[in-house]
Amino acid sequence: MASIVGRATKQALLRTKPSLSSQQASFVSLHGKTGRRLAWTLGSLALTGGAVVATALAQPTFASDLVLHPPHYPWSNNGLLQAFDHASIRRGYQVYKQVCAACHSMKFLCYRNLVNVIMSEEEAKAEAEEALIEDGPDEEGNMFQRPGKLSDRFPNPYKNEEHARSANNGALPPDLSYIVPARHGGADYIFSLLTGYTDAPAGVKLMDGQYFNPYFPGYAIGMAQALYNDLIEYDDGTPATQSQLAKDVSTFLAWAAEPEHDSRKLIGLRTLIILSLFLGVAYYMKRHKWTTLKSRKLAFKPPSDK
Repeated sequence: MASIVGRATKQALLRTKPSLSSQQASFVSLHGKTGRRLAWTLGSLALTGGAVVATALAQPTFASDLVLHPPHYPWSNNGLLQAFDHASIRRGYQVYKQVCAACHSMKFLCYRNLVNVIMSEEEAKAEAEEALIEDGPDEEGNMFQRPGKLSDRFPNPYKNEEHARSANNGALPPDLSYIVPARHGGADYIFSLLTGYTDAPAGVKLMDGQYFNPYFPGYAIGMAQALYNDLIEYDDGTPATQSQLAKDVSTFLAWAAEPEHDSRKLIGLRTLIILSLFLGVAYYMKRHKWTTLKSRKLAFKPPSDK
């Protein structure tokens, strides 16, 4: 019985041997062709990833890059069709006039820009006449001072750049005409900077005349904290908190950078309304002109045999 089982098993193994050989040969052939492609793909991915990692590691990281970015605030003019808060602009001009104008100029803003935005034309004329503008020369070749006019620009608090640096411990106060679009973060940065003064943390040393502000690049700023609670008294009775002062002057500076902001959006809205009306007319004319072509039927008539 055992001999019979052994002979049967031997015959079964001999019969299955060719199939095993063919499967092994097929496996070796598959491994050779596809394996090279897979190895080439993995090698390319490894080289690409290594190049990316090497490039990232080759770039140095500086401590000055670690700057605190200001948060985003819901300004009234951020929307596509939203305008400035003109009451805030008027209060912001009051903050600039009583606080900021002592050190910062706005040489690209004229008194005529205040008309119908912050004050009436008569009030703007009276505001301009309070400033003494250097003019001349006169008939004798001398410069003289005269009351301002609506066409005059805001006066500079300093005679020249050297005068400004000597009065501010070597730091030059920037002109505020385009300070909002000139700074990363815009009005958010201005508001955060004005309200972000704090004591320097341990290990940070500041020079004389420098103050710590985490929103300023380098943290050491030459301007002292300028806004405090109840620093001024608003003409409209709004509580003059520090955040309110910073919000109003930020709005005023944003408006000063583009006084045409509201009128530009108004013109754009009117243009969209007019174009929407013409869109309906254009669609009707298109259907009217193309209706004969689109409804045309083409039929093939074979030549008749005569």
